[in-house]
Amino acid sequence: MTRTARWIGGASALAMILATSPAYASGTTAGTTITNTATVNFQVGGVSQTAVSGSDSFTVDRKVNLTVAEVGSTTTSVSPGQASAVTTFLVTNTSNAALDFSLAATQLSGGTAAHGGTDNFDATNVRMFADSNSNGSYDAGTDQQITYLDQIAADASARVFVVVDIPLGRLTGDVAGVRLTATAREATAAGSLGAAITQTSGANASGVDTVFADTNANGNTARDGADFGDDDYTILAAALTVTKTSRIISDPINGSTNPLMIPGATVEYCIAVANAGGSATATNISVSDTLPAETTFAAGFGILVNGTVTSGTCNADGSAGGAHNSGVVTATLSDIAAGTTRTVLFRVTVN
Repeated sequence: MTRTARWIGGASALAMILATSPAYASGTTAGTTITNTATVNFQVGGVSQTAVSGSDSFTVDRKVNLTVAEVGSTTTSVSPGQASAVTTFLVTNTSNAALDFSLAATQLSGGTAAHGGTDNFDATNVRMFADSNSNGSYDAGTDQQITYLDQIAADASARVFVVVDIPLGRLTGDVAGVRLTATAREATAAGSLGAAITQTSGANASGVDTVFADTNANGNTARDGADFGDDDYTILAAALTVTKTSRIISDPINGSTNPLMIPGATVEYCIAVANAGGSATATNISVSDTLPAETTFAAGFGILVNGTVTSGTCNADGSAGGAHNSGVVTATLSDIAAGTTRTVLFRVTVN
């Protein structure tokens, strides 16, 4: 019933379910006996006789129906390397009987994802969880990992979280489509997944018959006792570029007037770290630079961090920071938002 997809399923059993019960859209409960009695009053010779009556009874059959829909209407924005990224689905039992539902989480194999863009990568470590504490949000360590939903009443819903890890190395705009499929099963003993359900063939029987009523909405297959919903993860990454430049400040012969790169000359290094427009903010940025053996760190000048660049030239407007140890310059930069550049500036002398 699905488009091309790969099984990646969940890992555990059982479910703890939050269910809400609106008015009975699913109709009269399957197995209900409906009885109707007709009464006939009459007379003989003008005298009222004892009324006679006739009754008929029939049993309401089972209509199997369900929907699976994403919660929300936008993609889930994620970062490269992010663990436990969450999409949320609502599985609703629109049947007229309680049912179990087996669950499958799959990923698209290319094609257009739910919120546009082309599916071009797979997430990893895909799992499914029930909203065990019924608060509407995924809570690691609290919500129970599941592979099915247990005994969902007619007109009730259960929230299911699909939780994945995002691989490193993905770029802004990359998309991973994910699908949750629920398939109706018998609601037998609590704590175990019921047997598969089949439709009744042939004419109406005296007992409870079963008919599949699910539709082909949103690309589903009609009347197969299953339904799926789609969502996707879209990468919002930082796009950092590093540019290292040098300029001569002075030499011991010419001073600062037309200085040359001779031994004893002072050279200024600038490491510019830029984040492209439309990217995620880069955080916890550390810079490390091993100095050439032919140079000596200029301790008297120090290190300036979080400076700016104008027309490709680094400005000496940063604040004191960083460290030099055994020929290695290290520095920590503040967060770099999209479209922003920060620098590390220091000087050396030519040996």
